[in-house]
Amino acid sequence: MKIQLISLAAVFAISACASEPKVAEPVAPAAPEPQHQVSSHRVTPVQSHTTQPIHTVTPGSIEDFATNAGDRVYFAYDSYTLSSEARAVLAKQAAWLNSYPRVRLLIAGNCDERGTREYNLALGARRASAVKEYLVNLGVDPSRLTTISYGKERPIDPRSTNAAWSINRNAHSAIVSGAVS
Repeated sequence: MKIQLISLAAVFAISACASEPKVAEPVAPAAPEPQHQVSSHRVTPVQSHTTQPIHTVTPGSIEDFATNAGDRVYFAYDSYTLSSEARAVLAKQAAWLNSYPRVRLLIAGNCDERGTREYNLALGARRASAVKEYLVNLGVDPSRLTTISYGKERPIDPRSTNAAWSINRNAHSAIVSGAVS
């Protein structure tokens, strides 16, 4: 009898350990029913006001420039010719820069990993210069624009794929001074 009780206790212990504990899944709260105000003529729903932070971009800030003008244009393989998409972004950049005349930019030319270091540094310089020249032609004071080439040294995407190469061929316009904080 003692062995049977021990065996029975062992079976219960093993079965208790073998099953996973039941965890109640959280239930999403039901949408609140709109409250109503009753007037003598009609029933009008009352809007409940929830306070959610509204994120606004500060005009003249770095975020404003990136969001509303765009801070990067892309190039075809082995090219520094501005595409129609690039010219559209640069037109927005020029309009933004003309609205904030104290802002200064560093325009960085970048390349994909193919080609020699020296070749890509030269190509990156031509890309940055093409961007600067286009912005100047749209009325931006050239003294506000500085160029640099990083060649293939600062890829956005480190993979060796066509998709990565296409985003690594770019010119990035970075605000270096004059933006609103």
